[in-house]
Amino acid sequence: METALAITGWIMIAATVLPLSRSAAWWVRIFDFPRLQITLCFIVVFAMYLLVREDPGAVDNVFLGLLGLCLAYQLWRMYPYTPLARVQVEWSSRHRPEALLGIFISNVFMDNRRAELLRKRIVENDPDIILVVETDQWWEQALQDLEASHPHVVKCVLNNTYGMMLFSRFELLGAEVRFLIEDDVPSIATQVKLPSGDAIQLRCVHPRPPAPQENERSTERDAELLVVAKELRGRDEPAIVVGDLNDVAWSRTNHLFQKISGLLDPRIGRGFFSTFNANWPLLRFPLDHVFCSKHFRVRDFKVLSKCGSDHFPVFARLSLEPDATAATEEPTPSPDDEAEAREKIEDARED
Repeated sequence: METALAITGWIMIAATVLPLSRSAAWWVRIFDFPRLQITLCFIVVFAMYLLVREDPGAVDNVFLGLLGLCLAYQLWRMYPYTPLARVQVEWSSRHRPEALLGIFISNVFMDNRRAELLRKRIVENDPDIILVVETDQWWEQALQDLEASHPHVVKCVLNNTYGMMLFSRFELLGAEVRFLIEDDVPSIATQVKLPSGDAIQLRCVHPRPPAPQENERSTERDAELLVVAKELRGRDEPAIVVGDLNDVAWSRTNHLFQKISGLLDPRIGRGFFSTFNANWPLLRFPLDHVFCSKHFRVRDFKVLSKCGSDHFPVFARLSLEPDATAATEEPTPSPDDEAEAREKIEDARED
């Protein structure tokens, strides 16, 4: 038992240390994801090792010390995404319907055929913006009726699991489908005109994840997010970025994206809001994201019930409020952050 616990503990230590490097290899970046699961393993191994170890010596104490340090580090990385932390985007108490924007995001899972469940979730939450990804021709037909209530539509239907469709109740200005890094991975850029007359920059993304069957490194994913981040940086106008980012809230890339873009994460101070995998209760990660500029406050933010996909949908209702900027400090990049972002984008485009 002691040997088994020691082996498990050293594996978890390696899984904690490896992501500290800037390596883009998928087998390194994959350990960004299961911080909660690794933390639980640390707790179990630490407690059980104390009970079963015999003749404790210096090696045992070093091992337990490393377990404790790694456990503390994992808890520190996850802490901002708990209700114990201060919220990064404040709650809104104002009632200005003309300045509200309800956003519904769902990775539908291309082979899923339970479109009626998805439509039910949409009706229940009455969003103004609907983004669905992994949409092929079947899903285009299945969701065609949404155009009656959300007549402003942008589509890029593909059968490679990277199709994307955007439905809006409000007018879209200058909408376009763009291929920022990879020729078969689209994104959407547009402005949304609210009933208040305000225009909001909206970016919808779904980059490839670092995985053997997708990309052997995270560079392309990171670069796509950072291109969007650099585009929005420094603009004194409301902006929102949404989508299945194939990255977790607490990753290095996620933090770099926030620093470069200046956007805020409504989950900070509220919870993990894990969306994937809907089929595996013990192995879930926050992959579907909503980021917003400091011009917004939050009216609602939640993960919705299962709809046949391996992702849970996400719903957010944001309130555009002129005085929100005075109460919020946006993330800022260091020169090292700027250089890292530039290097990642150049590396991805060279290939």
